[in-house]
Amino acid sequence: MDPPDQKVVLRQVHWETYERLLTDLADSSSPRLTYDRGTLEIMSPLPEHERYNRAIAAIVEIVADEWDIDFDNLGSTTFRREDLERGFEPDSCFYTRNAEQIQGKRQIDLTVDPPPDLVIEIDITHSSLDKLALYAAMGVPELWRYDGQLGRIMILESGAYQEQEGSRALPGLDAATLSTFMEESKTLKRTAWLRRVRAWARERHEPAARG
Repeated sequence: MDPPDQKVVLRQVHWETYERLLTDLADSSSPRLTYDRGTLEIMSPLPEHERYNRAIAAIVEIVADEWDIDFDNLGSTTFRREDLERGFEPDSCFYTRNAEQIQGKRQIDLTVDPPPDLVIEIDITHSSLDKLALYAAMGVPELWRYDGQLGRIMILESGAYQEQEGSRALPGLDAATLSTFMEESKTLKRTAWLRRVRAWARERHEPAARG
């Protein structure tokens, strides 16, 4: 197994410093920065982390494609709000219900634009920050967390996340199926695994509920 993701936590960091770091690292896919009211976490993901991340993202894309759910995959795009003094770079994120609203935008301003409909977080090593509170403050409606064994689907309700069996971004996909696919991704050849996910999605095709 790969060693834990490498993390550095800095405290009493000014917002201006955080923004300068974002500018300096704009052309780099790593490290990822999370900022919460003066605390800055810098994380460099390692191979195990990224394998899980890309596997879950593939599940989302395949299921959305087969179920004719419009989506926009914005990966680890930086989202921040200076008024809240918070910012994050998710492992992966998707717009589904609001995909049309942000389609083609070069920049997203969360003071006027909606947050991602779905954020994926690989939680192999625990963060030093309360990321659930951070995502809730930013209004992210759905969060998937994977700890290397189990997938959990968290839905934002009344300002806090509640664990649910099923996804709202992809109605018809549940946490148990997500966990099963992730376990299979560790042993099956990639092409065989992708075909398996697609076959499952086709068998259970349910047109997405709109509104």
